[in-house]
Amino acid sequence: MRFFTPGNFPEHHNMYFVYGDGGTGKTSLLKQFKGNKALFSFDLSYNAVKDTGDITLAVLEGTDIPIIQRVVWDNLVAAVNSPNIDVICLDNVTALQNYVLDNIEHAAKDNRQNYNAMQKWFRDLATLLRRSNKTIYATAHAIDKGKNGIDEQGRYEADMNIKTFNAFTSMFDLVGRIYIKDGKRWIDLDPEQENHAKNRIDDRTLISADELIEPKQKEDITEQEKTREQLKKLAKKG
Repeated sequence: MRFFTPGNFPEHHNMYFVYGDGGTGKTSLLKQFKGNKALFSFDLSYNAVKDTGDITLAVLEGTDIPIIQRVVWDNLVAAVNSPNIDVICLDNVTALQNYVLDNIEHAAKDNRQNYNAMQKWFRDLATLLRRSNKTIYATAHAIDKGKNGIDEQGRYEADMNIKTFNAFTSMFDLVGRIYIKDGKRWIDLDPEQENHAKNRIDDRTLISADELIEPKQKEDITEQEKTREQLKKLAKKG
């Protein structure tokens, strides 16, 4: 292990993971990040960012899929080592997970270890990204598990194997669910809402999707909390 003295901890860039339904604008959030970006598209949905001039796009080809673990790893290492890349985006991790699991299942003699192998690969991938000192943005689809709890709130989670999700997102500083309410996009960062969420960057628990990167001042956070209460009341009425 490497040790750092008090006050001399290494600085690292933030890692963001946002999951949500299709059409909620997950991919377009990449526009908020500053600097040159490398977009790895696993679901071929990149039209939302095609008009930008600072994104290098990597799209899977058919020949990549049978060896996707090696293809993704090698190209991510290249992006990590490139001085011309500031932000790395993985869009969409749900699709990537499905490809990886497919490959593991085809190669395995004992399927009981398949999910363990997948969890390890995603854990190693997240470790590579964390050590890169690049800003990381990843997306995934969402699952609505229905109504539960005394307040009948829906419980949402990323469309991933839960242990794989935990292994991958343990390295991330922010995990949130993006959704649309009354025509406006929101990102829920509050684990008390019984959705998979966290925010280690600041103390915001509900944000406008357009403010993912820029932390709000304290008075603005208070306003966001008021908005949350209003949305909860609307949900109970609806």
